[in-house]
Amino acid sequence: MHLADTSPSTNWFAQHRGLLDMAVATIKSRGFWSAYPESASPRVYGETAAADGKAAFEALLGKPFVLDQPGTIGQVSDERSAFGLAMGITYPKADLDLLVPAVRNAMRTWVMASIESRVGVALEALARINKASFAMAHATMHTTGQGFMMAFQAGGPHAQDRALEAVAYAYDAMTAVPATAYWEKPQGKGEPIRIDKRFDIVPRGIDLVIGCTTFPGWNSYPGIFASLVTGNGVIVKPHPHAVLPLAMTVKILRDTLADSGYDPNVVALVADELASPIAKQLAERPEIAIVDYTGGSAFGTWLEEHAKAIVFTEKAGINAAVIDSTDDLAGMTRNLAMSLSLYSGQMCTTPQNLFVPRDGIVANGEHISFDEVVKAIVGAIDGLLSAPERAVEILGAIASDATLERIETEAAAGGVVRPSATLENPAFPNARVRTPLVIALDAKDEARFGREMFGPITYIIATSGTHESLTLATRDAQAHGAITAVVYSTHPGVLAAAEEHAREAGVSLAENLTGSLLVNQSAAFSDYHVTGANPAGNASLTDSAFVANRFRVVETRTPRAAAPSTN
Repeated sequence: MHLADTSPSTNWFAQHRGLLDMAVATIKSRGFWSAYPESASPRVYGETAAADGKAAFEALLGKPFVLDQPGTIGQVSDERSAFGLAMGITYPKADLDLLVPAVRNAMRTWVMASIESRVGVALEALARINKASFAMAHATMHTTGQGFMMAFQAGGPHAQDRALEAVAYAYDAMTAVPATAYWEKPQGKGEPIRIDKRFDIVPRGIDLVIGCTTFPGWNSYPGIFASLVTGNGVIVKPHPHAVLPLAMTVKILRDTLADSGYDPNVVALVADELASPIAKQLAERPEIAIVDYTGGSAFGTWLEEHAKAIVFTEKAGINAAVIDSTDDLAGMTRNLAMSLSLYSGQMCTTPQNLFVPRDGIVANGEHISFDEVVKAIVGAIDGLLSAPERAVEILGAIASDATLERIETEAAAGGVVRPSATLENPAFPNARVRTPLVIALDAKDEARFGREMFGPITYIIATSGTHESLTLATRDAQAHGAITAVVYSTHPGVLAAAEEHAREAGVSLAENLTGSLLVNQSAAFSDYHVTGANPAGNASLTDSAFVANRFRVVETRTPRAAAPSTN
């Protein structure tokens, strides 16, 4: 039974209804649509938006991040900028025995709110988050190592689009359930059975959202918003090195809840440090009914196997490119060079293994050798990064010490055809910028390429032919997971075989990308990010399965009295 809604959230629902209707329509058509403009132009966000956003970000540096949450017992800080900026922000340390019950208690009225009211709060919060896109861009840039424009888009409008997509799926799923029904079953000559039925949407409980270092907002927003609008409480546990973007998000959500008259403790932040992680302790609590996880495979697999909650994961994988033939060698290598270089290969969708027949390929109608293919790819990377001021924006910065060590270790193992170089970012002299490391191997070297090597590390692998290339790519995806795959071929039969292999591996496939669209990119409302069909993750951002199990339907049946006799 829903409480009567007189809060501002009902007006917010009406105010943003057009946006919601368009989102619901687009998840069914899967065409292009973006609710939040990805251009950082002053004409879009206002003449002072960029300066105001930077000032808002800088105002947060060197002091405690203010969140008036119950159970705060101190401060924690383990965050640093990949660009060398001294951030110095501390975050509330939570007493879980006080905070978790507070979130559970806050759900009491949130559960009773109407679907429209909860959706109204979510849509208004997204509008406010959108206005903070420039501040969010700086927070995302420094905590993840993304270049500014990528941080603006991925941490701002694109993340907001993914959140709205989740809201649309959840709204569509909930409203597919009628609120009431009248049921009448004939009983021969006797009076029919007459029943009034009511169907209430009830949440699972508290959702624990565990964030990652690379895309803290983009990966976390779908779970946060899907759980929120389906009536669940949400505890956000960011990665210790990338807290700020999600802390800012939690604050906006809490403020929006409070402004609408609901208990802001429906959403809470739990920050920790690498030396004393708290995610496992949280996941094992009985109040946690849902877990949304993005991160490394080891802990993700532990959650899938041991957590009593319903678990949605995006983990790691080995993405592949199979090169069979092409009628646009320059376009193919330019496209691959950008895919391999963007954000220094720190995207979960970046190709790692490039499979090429050792006897070479046909390119632009002529046969070229394996070495010539390697030279063309390396040359395209060199050309793309030839201007340092452009290169540092494409590459961003390396977020993790482990990634830097991985580059050095793999280079020392041999086969290097393009060394990784250090570049200086003029704006941030302490930024950790590295160009891609490219290594040539043979198919027999599977001990090296048959594992995920996160970061700017690419293997070009000589195979006996395209059949072996497809077989190896499929086997790696089945064993270790994969999120993306790309194939280059001028032969319809090869493309058909690649599609069959992709279905077998449960991986999304792109064919003959030579223009500006990269295999790395995933568009909200259209692309399904992760299939959930291989070890790279068990969920997809975003589909109906991602939202439908976050709520259940509780039915109340009441017999209706027979109509009075008119005799």
